Amino acid sequence: MSHIVTANCNDCKYTDCCVVCPVECFYQDEMMLYIDPQDCIDCEACVPECPVEAIFAEANVPTQWASYTQLNADKAAALKGSGGHITEKQDAKEGPDCSAKK
Repeated sequence: MSHIVTANCNDCKYTDCCVVCPVECFYQDEMMLYIDPQDCIDCEACVPECPVEAIFAEANVPTQWASYTQLNADKAAALKGSGGHITEKQDAKEGPDCSAKK
């Protein structure tokens, strides 16, 4: 089982969750963060750190965001080795579609 980053992170990227991850399984692109399901140990440390409530246990991902399970796996795999690995806090990215702004 893994945790999944969902739509609330899209264009609304906070990195507090990455800092607390004991296995450093977060990756990022310009729009959002992703969790590598191969590395996630399901510790839930990241869940309370997400200010936009974008992270869910795989079994609890809301139906409307079910596609994010595969998206996290695909994006994390693609970003490995390409500079997308993130382990430290960065400035928040709040784009025009950021749910925290609404």
